[in-house]
Amino acid sequence: MKRLFDLCLALCAALFFAIPFLFVWLMVRGTSKGPALYWSERVGQNNVIFKMPKFRSMRVDTPAVATHLLANPDHFLTPIGSFLRKTSLDELPQLLSIINGDMSFVGPRPALFNQDDLINLRTQHGVEKLLPGLTGWAQINGRDELPIPDKVKLDVAYMQQQSFWFDVKIIVLTFFKVLRRDGIQH
Repeated sequence: MKRLFDLCLALCAALFFAIPFLFVWLMVRGTSKGPALYWSERVGQNNVIFKMPKFRSMRVDTPAVATHLLANPDHFLTPIGSFLRKTSLDELPQLLSIINGDMSFVGPRPALFNQDDLINLRTQHGVEKLLPGLTGWAQINGRDELPIPDKVKLDVAYMQQQSFWFDVKIIVLTFFKVLRRDGIQH
């Protein structure tokens, strides 16, 4: 049932956001060199690596590490990168990953391929069995501000109480978090 919900919602969202998607695509291409999409290597279900698309908010020469590990992340932002991140518009292409079945709307956010501490802790707690999500329980309870052990505790809490209605609650809370721009550092 979760897959059917994800597929229907992703297809509806893709139609709804088609014009904004095109507009953001053109803005990224028009304000910085390089492709509009950045394909990030992420850890998916059962720790399988997949390519997750995002609108590029960082320069093409940015190291492939979590943003909080960069000495000066603002130095790497494109002219519209901060806006894309604060509005979460950079996440729109992940609808393709949901349609493809690499992601769900709700689940733990997919780790970067080189976030060994996060990957190992999730694996110790069985969280790697879940399909990663566009949003998740940890996302609405701290997002970028959470230390990794706290993030994994929230991922485990989600895993233990996951249900259709809990997913709906997380999606609704995410909508309000995005509107308020809560928990966004860059």
